[in-house]
Amino acid sequence: MKYEYELYEPSWCPGCGNYMIRTALKQALEELELEPHEVVIASGIGQAAKMPHYIKVNGFNGLHGRALPPAIGIKLANKNLKVIVESGDGDTYGEGGNHFIHTIRRNIDIAHFVHDNQIYGLTKGQASPTTAMGQKTTLQFDGVKMEPVQPLALALTMGAGFVARGFSGDIPHLVEIMKEAINYKGYALVDIFQPCVVWNKVNTFAWYKERVYHLPEDYDYTNREEAFKKAMEFGDKIPIGILYKVEKETYEDKFDFIKNGPPLVDRELDPMDAEKLLEEFI
Repeated sequence: MKYEYELYEPSWCPGCGNYMIRTALKQALEELELEPHEVVIASGIGQAAKMPHYIKVNGFNGLHGRALPPAIGIKLANKNLKVIVESGDGDTYGEGGNHFIHTIRRNIDIAHFVHDNQIYGLTKGQASPTTAMGQKTTLQFDGVKMEPVQPLALALTMGAGFVARGFSGDIPHLVEIMKEAINYKGYALVDIFQPCVVWNKVNTFAWYKERVYHLPEDYDYTNREEAFKKAMEFGDKIPIGILYKVEKETYEDKFDFIKNGPPLVDRELDPMDAEKLLEEFI
């Protein structure tokens, strides 16, 4: 292996699906032959958001639900970096729901890996936006009273150009999805089933393994209507793989000074250049 990513001892619970996601991410980055200094992971708060603590890359650990804004800023400042966001289902679809929607609209060139365990694991088992209606938790002891968010269908509705789902229990398959997402030019969403072995006794590894299936090789991921159908297929059978992938112009490519010039971070700035702007107010 040309490049090897150093790992650090995590504090996740034994058996947590996050370990497998980290394994898949490490393998994907190494197979893409990206050097660690060429990659940055932005995260919010939660178990998933600890990922940049446990793998040797550039990292930005922010506030709950606020992983995407710094990732956008990082990409605009240095277009040469591979920017990855690691966040949970609560961090992304709950507290960060507004940023999730508008990041899709902008189509920033980042890969977003959502660790979806259908529960708030860090705060002791409350229902998350993806917890099934009727499911009992440590807080919703008589069952959840709301319909769950359908993240893949929402992403498609908002115009995302890359929408996929993976399963932490199928590492080889997840590695290939991650590589595609990282190389995709634009916003790439990968919702990853990641069982919480402590606080979610419903959506276990066995539960997922009985239900997930790979999209067939002849599946047309450019067909948006079919992608919607697959995004809403959730129950006895749940498809995993790339549901939708089309090329779209990125937000940063809409600005000539970003697209055709050197990265903003490498440009020399002279504070005196601001004088001509200040003259307008004199």
